[in-house]
Amino acid sequence: MDHPHISSAEDDARLAALGVTSDFDRSMSMLENFALGFTYLSPVVGVYTLFDASLHTGGSPMIWSYVIAGIGQFLVALVFGEVVSQFPISGGIYPWSRRLVGRKWSWVTAWVYVWALFTTIAAVATGAAPFLALLTGAPSTPLITTAIALGLIIFSTACNLVGTKLLARVAMFGFVCELVGALFVGGYLLVFHRVNSLASLLDPMNAAPTNGSYLPAFLAASLLGLFSCYGFEACGDVAEEIPNPGKQIPKAMRMTIYIGVGASIFACAALLLAVPDIPAVISGQAPNALSDVLFNAFGSVGTKGVAAIVMISFMSCVLSLQAAVSRLIYSFARDRMIPGAEVLSRISPNSHVPTTALFVAGLVPSLIALLGLFAADALTSIVSFAVVGIYVAFQMVVAGALYARLRGWHPSGDFRLGRWGMVINIGALVYGVLAIINILWPRTPDAPWYINYSMWIGLAAVISTALAYLALRRPHLNGTTGYADAWLISPRQGKPPLS
Repeated sequence: MDHPHISSAEDDARLAALGVTSDFDRSMSMLENFALGFTYLSPVVGVYTLFDASLHTGGSPMIWSYVIAGIGQFLVALVFGEVVSQFPISGGIYPWSRRLVGRKWSWVTAWVYVWALFTTIAAVATGAAPFLALLTGAPSTPLITTAIALGLIIFSTACNLVGTKLLARVAMFGFVCELVGALFVGGYLLVFHRVNSLASLLDPMNAAPTNGSYLPAFLAASLLGLFSCYGFEACGDVAEEIPNPGKQIPKAMRMTIYIGVGASIFACAALLLAVPDIPAVISGQAPNALSDVLFNAFGSVGTKGVAAIVMISFMSCVLSLQAAVSRLIYSFARDRMIPGAEVLSRISPNSHVPTTALFVAGLVPSLIALLGLFAADALTSIVSFAVVGIYVAFQMVVAGALYARLRGWHPSGDFRLGRWGMVINIGALVYGVLAIINILWPRTPDAPWYINYSMWIGLAAVISTALAYLALRRPHLNGTTGYADAWLISPRQGKPPLS
């Protein structure tokens, strides 16, 4: 039996049992929560940003990286669903790792994740510039690119400051526009501009070496799937803003994977089947496959319409990312774990959102985006950390869940994996570790060392600063809420499931 409309009082009572008091407005529906995760994942942003590079590297079979990443991330989403169901606390990854492992582990996890999100916001906002330039006819100079990125971040901050209701509505609007746009563009290409057979999706063509394995090329191209199949964790970042989060958020997370990854595969397949000369793209003779397909199919006017849809996708993606990181900062500050905690943990009495945390979530990515004006290589090195940082933070939670299970944790939320929990947890961890190794693998030996190892440098810098601050200032001792207690809450003590 489903109970989607648990009262706010009962939700607050569940939080109180976890030692948490919430001032958020529980006005977000399950569908809006799903839309937040979908727009964070953003199939259009992922496909349109990485299509040319992935096709050049691995040919058409690179599309199957979505299937692999989708299955792996689905396992991760199941683990997250179990954790958020028992600990429906804003900030997601931070409170989850705090309860599963402990204070030090959660501090490092949150530090890695917050910087990964900061750089992701800067990267997505900067990546929107070429599409707005295409829409307006403006040149893609460093100054204009940076100005567009800053404008997008400022607009997103302003929207988020209005409150949860506007965030939910904009996320839903972005979801509808992106999904309808992806289906329309993909459907039109499949019906009127398909030039390749379905068999071409299995043919590496000249991406496969004559005497050697195609696997290295596929693994390099598979970054398309790895970079695109996350976002579901944003559903849990706003756990205190949705009724009955223990039941609704795991459902929204799974929907994000089903629909988001499905839309990504459809959009990518439609583009691949419309590329007139894939071997030319792989060889580098036709480097702009995406724009060539769009111009051939829709003309200059129609391509601007597609660019408008893409811009909406970028806008809603930045909005969702910023909402997620602001709740993480707020949750971190509520436990007095960072400097300025008193200010960062304040909730506006009018909008019911963490205003100061949102300003920080706009200011830091803006400063990162500004680096593009002075040092494009530095900006590239910094934003390269974004995805690996997210994957590392994810796996710190997945590893934490496995650690808690080995300590005797029996999930007691509304969503449980039951006897499959351990198997799924181990599978999610194996996938995540292999994905991190693939992301970090150096693949540009001819590039300067700091570009070739930019992800390693970024990850090492963030983790080392986290450990140094932890050792010097011991912020973990400031927290007042529970920690390392997941296995101390038995199913008998927890609230029985609602279904």
